[in-house]
Order: sequence, then structure tokens, then C-alpha cells
Amino acid sequence: MKCQFCSNPATVHLTDIVANQKKELHLCSSCAENQQFLKQQELNLPAILQTLIGQHLGEQTDALARLTCPACGIKYMEFRAQGRLGCPHDYAVFREGLEPLLQKIHRASRHIGKAPRRILPPDRPAELVELRRHLQAAVEAEAYEEAARLRDLLRQKEATDESG
Repeated sequence: MKCQFCSNPATVHLTDIVANQKKELHLCSSCAENQQFLKQQELNLPAILQTLIGQHLGEQTDALARLTCPACGIKYMEFRAQGRLGCPHDYAVFREGLEPLLQKIHRASRHIGKAPRRILPPDRPAELVELRRHLQAAVEAEAYEEAARLRDLLRQKEATDESG
């Protein structure tokens, strides 16, 4: 599509609806600047986000906006704009602003985490090692019935550890 004022390709497309009448305007960037439809100002996304976030924080906004981490130098509003903390110290420094955010996102303010399903209880590996030692001793003593019993018991314990 070409600009309505010159023959350059149109990069700015404006649609205006007034009294159920649709009016479209297709302009190149230089004509849009000349017509003052396009300003050559860069959008300051962090400032916009800071303003939007500040509206939702209420009274805390001013206090939080002034917070800066002494370890990494990141400001609270920089964190809010970027969505990333700078260092582990930020959790303590920005606690007042982070707790409601974590509560809203994770429905908790403390990470508990998960343990793998196949993880053994702390005493379990020692018990299995002990059974293997007894099994080896029974084989060396040629007590094959005892060795078979220990082998079956060992297999049973290992199978329950893997399944549950």
C-alpha cells in the first residue's frame, strides 16, 4: 500500500471511526511525522510499567520506588519492569513488595519444592547396604537358604523403593 500524500510505501496505518463512519489513512513515516501523527520519541517502557505497577501498589509505591539493593544496585522498579531480580539479597531488600506478588502468583510466599518420587528415606540406603553385606556373608558361609531369603528380601525392598 502506498502513502496517500506521496508514492512511498505506507508504514503508518490509522483507522478512525466517527459516527459509524470508518476513515482510513495510510502514510509513510516521513509524511506521518510532517502531519504530526508520528512522533520520533522512543517509548520508555520501564517508565510506563512503573506507572502502571505503582497504581496497584497504593501507599507502598513511594517507599518501594526508592529501594535499591546494596549488593547489586538494582532498584525495585527496575525489577518490576524487567521481571528479574539481580541477586539473592534482593529477596530480603524487596521483601515488602515481593511477598504480595509471590502470594498472588504462587499462592504462597515460601518455596517448599518437591522431592523426586524415587528418593529413598535417609535410613533406607544404610538398610540396603546392610542387607547386601549379610547376603555376601551368607554366600561366603555357604548358607544358601539364608542367602536366598536375604536376596528375596533385598529385591522386595528395592522394588518398593522404585515404585513408590
